[in-house]
Amino acid sequence: MTAHPTRVAAPDTTVITGTTGWLGGALLQRLTGDGPMARGGIIRALVTDAADVEGLRQLGRVEPVVGDVRRPDGLTALFDDLTGTVDVIHAVGVIHPHRVDDFEEVNARGTANVLDAARGAGVRRLVHVSSNSPFGANSHRLDVFRDDEPYHPLGGYGRSKMRAELHVADAVAAGLDAVIVRPPWFYGPFQPERQTAFLRMVRRGRFPVVGDGRQRRSMVYVDNLVQGIVAAELTSTPSGRAWWIADAEPYELAEIVATVGRALAAEGLDVTPNRVRIPAVMGRLAERADELIQRTGRYVAPVHVLGELGTTIACDISVARDELGYRPEVGLEEGMRRSVRWCLDQGIEL
Repeated sequence: MTAHPTRVAAPDTTVITGTTGWLGGALLQRLTGDGPMARGGIIRALVTDAADVEGLRQLGRVEPVVGDVRRPDGLTALFDDLTGTVDVIHAVGVIHPHRVDDFEEVNARGTANVLDAARGAGVRRLVHVSSNSPFGANSHRLDVFRDDEPYHPLGGYGRSKMRAELHVADAVAAGLDAVIVRPPWFYGPFQPERQTAFLRMVRRGRFPVVGDGRQRRSMVYVDNLVQGIVAAELTSTPSGRAWWIADAEPYELAEIVATVGRALAAEGLDVTPNRVRIPAVMGRLAERADELIQRTGRYVAPVHVLGELGTTIACDISVARDELGYRPEVGLEEGMRRSVRWCLDQGIEL
């Protein structure tokens, strides 16, 4: 246990993958802003679409580089001509693609390619952003995942993220200083359409609560997650460590829905009380259907999500508290209010 974690200075260059995604947007805003996580130096940001280059350049100190983690030669420019200390935050990943093969191509092989490039470039530390999915669901409602949890991957996404973690272990054995953070379901500004759809369903009273709604879910507000990633990057720890990064405590599913409803109402929106209940057996049937669909090589996000809603997916963040000094500062209601405000500021209809 580390009572007072030792921190190192931010690097001269921070290389980030996944910068145009949900987490990537939050990372760039915090690292280039004027808050407590702001840093000097260069931020080199990987993008897959040249159309994103100009928007990132406007942030200042951000060097956008067009590339592709799926190919080793797609990372050459990202790691060329680096000087001084260099850290890597590997945040790219696909969660809800159309093809199951995309999981393997991006999440597993893409991670292996980034690790190889980072090791060749002599980076100081790499932080790999993983997931709860390599560990499946908890065995019962009061169970929590701990840092020594065995793998029990859930679907194609879980298997790909498990293989990514195994690639990290191989890279550590080969001499790379790499660590892992494992966030569960996250929420907050820069959210994609699927999270906006969740808010809309709650507002209209149409979000399906499976069973009695007492199954628990760990969640993490994006700023809490950024805090955890930066702590993992800059805290002196042995290589190969992995930490759960989440809000202070798991929430019951019914509590999540009720809290989102209060957040929407507090931001001035009319909210219909949610009374949609689905028998627990429907969640189990959706799990089975998801498994069968993925065996055909296809992925249907609504079926997968419904299958997960009947399960408990909860984690214990005590090791991150002890070793990294991680202290999640934003709770569910305030975080959801910020999410709603962000959507309204962007002109997104809820």
